[in-house]
Amino acid sequence: MARRGGRGKVRAAAAFLGIGCALGLTLGGCIGVPDAPRPEARAVPAEPGPAETGGTVIGTGSVKVALIVPLSGQGAAVGSALRNAAELAYEDFQRPNFQILVKDDRGTPDGAREAAQAAFADGAELVLGPLFAGSVQAAGSAARAAGKPVIAFSTDAAVAARGVYLISFLPQSEVDRIVDEATAGGRRSFAALIPETTYGNAVEAQFREAVARRGARLVGIERYAAGNPGPAVERLRGVIAGGSAQADALFVPDTADGLLAVAPALTRIGFSPARVRPLGLALWNDPRVLSQAAFQGGRFAAPDTAGFSNFAQRYQARFGAQPPRTASLGYDAVSLTAALVRQYGTQRFADATLTNPAGFSGLDGTFRFLPEGVSERTLAVYEIRNGAPSVVSPAPKVLGPSGI
Repeated sequence: MARRGGRGKVRAAAAFLGIGCALGLTLGGCIGVPDAPRPEARAVPAEPGPAETGGTVIGTGSVKVALIVPLSGQGAAVGSALRNAAELAYEDFQRPNFQILVKDDRGTPDGAREAAQAAFADGAELVLGPLFAGSVQAAGSAARAAGKPVIAFSTDAAVAARGVYLISFLPQSEVDRIVDEATAGGRRSFAALIPETTYGNAVEAQFREAVARRGARLVGIERYAAGNPGPAVERLRGVIAGGSAQADALFVPDTADGLLAVAPALTRIGFSPARVRPLGLALWNDPRVLSQAAFQGGRFAAPDTAGFSNFAQRYQARFGAQPPRTASLGYDAVSLTAALVRQYGTQRFADATLTNPAGFSGLDGTFRFLPEGVSERTLAVYEIRNGAPSVVSPAPKVLGPSGI
């Protein structure tokens, strides 16, 4: 699995226990989620919460945890979906012995801090959320003061810390997976086109490290202003186009909107994806990207889609709408909480429990938290064939060793 250096990146962790969640073993911290809703499970209505916190409560168990998400303001639609997913997970576990104090952080750091403080005053032992990086930092500060852990949904690895764990899809793991797969398949010379964004900065650092770790060469790298890749593509022309191309793989980590500008720029310089394989991350799994001629035959790393597809069908039946992709994180966070409460007694939310190197099984595969707060996940590699993604390297069932 991933090995990372620097702030917000994975450093050496505890040794791998060799225990596979998907194998159904019960040792270590390998905790699964229900395969399907149980027929006898009934909806657990949200109950009015304490008047002074303005929240709602899911369930009636003796252990209290908080779900802090934006239910108003920026991100309210995603926050509501995370709340719905949390309720669905609670129902699937047949009313486990905990209750969820739902708090609205209004999509702001101040709101997150206030929500966390109110949750701890109400007796919460753990915070699930928030969603945005600034809100995670604010809630994390309140949690440290209270001596409580946080399992957050932000994708910014820089906000991870001891006691503040990110259950989200981190691009660093995706970078490691796609570079490892490409080099295992014989690709040895890499070029990259990377947007001038915060996301691009984090991904570039991980990409450079991953290429070096695998003993491959970085023959060219160019940055471009978001939405304007043309000049950078032209500067790479001699490296990635024509019969004398030096690279055999081109890494392009951008959003779907950004990639729609990159693809025609590549076509204009005579780029051939059959000769220089395009490589990307989970953001590539978008119909607009998959249809681009410049990316046919390209590969990207992303979570296995089977678990989310099943979840999305049940979410649609329960709430009458399709969930956003991040909603599965709310389901997994509550499923993990239920299993920890059931199995670990007073040590349920201890750092040693949460960072068990065996990991936990979720809708999107196996994941684990490292002591510094970032997570590692098993990921699949997909190839774009005729405008559709096809799995060429399935997600491993277990996590490999972390760190060197």
